[in-house]
Amino acid sequence: MNISDVMTPDVVSVSPDASVATVAQLMLQKRISGVPVIDDRGNLVGIVTEGDFLRRAETGTGRKRPRWIEFLMGPGRLSEEYVRLSGRKVSDVMTREVRTVAPDAPLEAAIRLMERHNIKRVVVVDNGKVVGIVTRANLLHAIASFAHEIAPLTAEDTAIRERLLAELKAQPWGPVTPIDVTVRNGVVRLSGIITEERQRQALRVAAENIPGVKNVEDNVVWVEPVSGMFVEAPMH
Repeated sequence: MNISDVMTPDVVSVSPDASVATVAQLMLQKRISGVPVIDDRGNLVGIVTEGDFLRRAETGTGRKRPRWIEFLMGPGRLSEEYVRLSGRKVSDVMTREVRTVAPDAPLEAAIRLMERHNIKRVVVVDNGKVVGIVTRANLLHAIASFAHEIAPLTAEDTAIRERLLAELKAQPWGPVTPIDVTVRNGVVRLSGIITEERQRQALRVAAENIPGVKNVEDNVVWVEPVSGMFVEAPMH
């Protein structure tokens, strides 16, 4: 199995000049824990994750150390911490060293990067441009979907997945957060979050209309935006 078989395409990204408040609001709205940072030339220059917001001046969570430790640290490192604590732009708080992988790389490549660097996501880059992202959630969905399957992914399965993702992207009713789509032997498995229960039926219809689809398995969770109440997919 390759990266392209499980990655989330059409990645939500932000500009390095965007405000910290804007990206925090975007992550909450999209229910995602990290976003790549892409400059105006389309180059990947960093990534912002929940971890970058752990210590912020707004929440009073800055590190407090004895003066002698600060003296040993030196002004350079202290200045860097101050910028991450109080900076107002994404470029001030983002992590500049981003782990990337090619879409045609084996899935094992992403897993090795996550293990080695203790990260939760790997950005997928093709010819210098961001084309997707692989998260731990993507891996879990793949494992859950294919745990009892032995046959390799077919070209028809890949085509079904690509057509369905394109269809969801084109629809105005499409979910705010990306829907994970996995296909095996013509069986489409949907997982992710919707904020309107009626989207569930629309997702099923979109999948069923694609030639080659034999069945659709619904594992989507509905979350009520105001109360946060959630409802899992009905039992099949």
